[in-house]
Amino acid sequence: MDEKRGEVRLRRPDSSEQAKEFTFDSVYDDKSRQEDIYVNSVFPVVENVLIGYNGTVFAYGQTGTGKTFTIEGYDNPPDMMGVMPRSFETIFSNIQCDNPEQRQYLVRASYMELYKEDIRDLLSPNPKAKLELHEKPDTGVYVKDLIMTVVTSVQELKKIQMIGRKNRTTAETKMNDHSSRSHAIFTITIETSEPGVDGKPRIRAGKFHLVDLAGSERQSKTEAVGERLEEATKINLSLSTLCHVISSLVDSRSSFTPYRNSKLTRLLQDSLGGNTKTVMIANIGPADYNYDETLNTLRYASRAKHITNKPRINEDPKDAMIREFQNEIERLKAELAQIDRDPNATPETLLRQQAILEKMGGAKLSQDRLKELAEENKARAREVEARRMLIRQTTQEVTTEKQKILENLKKHEEENLKKMEDMNELKRQLKKKELQLHLHNENLEREKKRKLLEDQQMQAALEEERIKQRRLADSLKQKEEERVVWQQKFATQREEVEAKSKVLNRMWKKLQSLKTKMRETEELFWSEREDTMNQICDFNREAKLLDLIIENFIPEHERKKIEKCAHWDKENEIYRLVPPKPKTHLSREKRPVSAIGLKRPVSEYSRMVGTPSQNPRFKYENILPLDLDMPERTTEDYTQAQESGRVKNAFYNILVDNQDDFEYNAV
Repeated sequence: MDEKRGEVRLRRPDSSEQAKEFTFDSVYDDKSRQEDIYVNSVFPVVENVLIGYNGTVFAYGQTGTGKTFTIEGYDNPPDMMGVMPRSFETIFSNIQCDNPEQRQYLVRASYMELYKEDIRDLLSPNPKAKLELHEKPDTGVYVKDLIMTVVTSVQELKKIQMIGRKNRTTAETKMNDHSSRSHAIFTITIETSEPGVDGKPRIRAGKFHLVDLAGSERQSKTEAVGERLEEATKINLSLSTLCHVISSLVDSRSSFTPYRNSKLTRLLQDSLGGNTKTVMIANIGPADYNYDETLNTLRYASRAKHITNKPRINEDPKDAMIREFQNEIERLKAELAQIDRDPNATPETLLRQQAILEKMGGAKLSQDRLKELAEENKARAREVEARRMLIRQTTQEVTTEKQKILENLKKHEEENLKKMEDMNELKRQLKKKELQLHLHNENLEREKKRKLLEDQQMQAALEEERIKQRRLADSLKQKEEERVVWQQKFATQREEVEAKSKVLNRMWKKLQSLKTKMRETEELFWSEREDTMNQICDFNREAKLLDLIIENFIPEHERKKIEKCAHWDKENEIYRLVPPKPKTHLSREKRPVSAIGLKRPVSEYSRMVGTPSQNPRFKYENILPLDLDMPERTTEDYTQAQESGRVKNAFYNILVDNQDDFEYNAV
């Protein structure tokens, strides 16, 4: 691998063939860091998603080559984080560094997998449930009932990633202990709203797809059996369709792109030749016994490099949710303002007083007894007066002591109040310092994130400039060599022969390399053609068998009924049996029409007898003889089927004469 020139050279082990060269925008070897891959190749896509473009990053390659590690990585240490968590930090770092008064953001996330051509929601309480794939003319392909979660931080996105990773289908094979048995697609939708020139909100929406494809497998190497073999077959089928789509997009003579042959290519339809900025990461391994798989991966990655997408900014999308959120916020603000204008009154407290009246009565006494009582009252009065004087004196002393205590309490209270004021002042100053420190830390953190984003942007721009310079240098070098050789003046013929011989040798090597590529491309074409013909033979054999069963075991009238009830479902691309509509009228005799002026049919006899006599017995009586209407027969008499020699011969011809169709080459 040559990282500076972006070249990969592949040579067949134990062979003298010339090494095959592939050129890409960026090449990373086993010494490269995860940060370099993200900053140089993925970071520009995330930046474009934030301004309204669609972006896709997907990892493609053989099983066990590190696709999941490239996309997800490890949480610890931070240097081992993959593309997914690094993109989370970039998204929310841009949001935090932006001015919320000028631009508002709404971020949503979803996580799904494609397992054996069945779409599953990894965030659903029932992650094994199958979802349907639909398509709208204005919004394109979408998954019905897929959960979209609103997120506000990096931690929430990582939590969604962890839930999806836990629910994703993985298993152990001979080539990988934790082999992904499904294609996983993590989608982040970023909607922005900012005031336009006319003052109205301008909404943009960008979708960022992170696709971790399952690896291609060979049964001879993985030794998969049973369910693992079925999973590998479905994985290889979807990846083969993806390769056919890439080949069709690159081939200018192709007029049809088979997006609908697989749900994977339908989900990635915009990412391949559509409204998306796409980055394809091709993962390869160093093992020599995987030479064929590595060569196929490099070939399809080289083809995918020539796909031309047409990305554009998605302005004012119809399915934007940020407009609904803004309307809801305005409604809540209006309700709060109304509550502030009409506050609730405080409850009145009712005080109830009850008067207790006591009634006292007296009796008549003698004069002596009254004098005695008067003396006793005087003695008691003097005693009471003496006690009153003592209480008054004691009260004065208590009052004086109380006054002193109150003065001391007031003094202590003033001192405590002063201390509390001093303490509150210290608390205010401390809180002010803490706030200043917190704001300073936030500013430092924001400044740190801003500088990190600027560094990443600068590094991405330098990488892009380096790629452009490398391409220009290669082109100029090639043109300069051709010009110098053919326009150079030589002193002797020998020098001219040597120089032109070197050019001829170089051109001869290029010619041989092109011939090798043509031969390999032709071999690949015939290999794909053979696989396609085998599939066609399988389909024809199955179709003949079904036609034979229908012809010999299903009556013709039943077949016609099924054909009338069969309707083609364009969205799911299957036939559905719809029951026929009930007949609007029945071929039965109608009841006699009621006589004019009467509520129901009346016999002639009742009319004749009832008119002159006015006998209520015959009043509006219906005595018409009505026969019972028998239902139409819908069954037939059973006749025992007889085996004929023609049917046996037909089965024998189908299953024996075409035995060559059963022979195929394992891939």
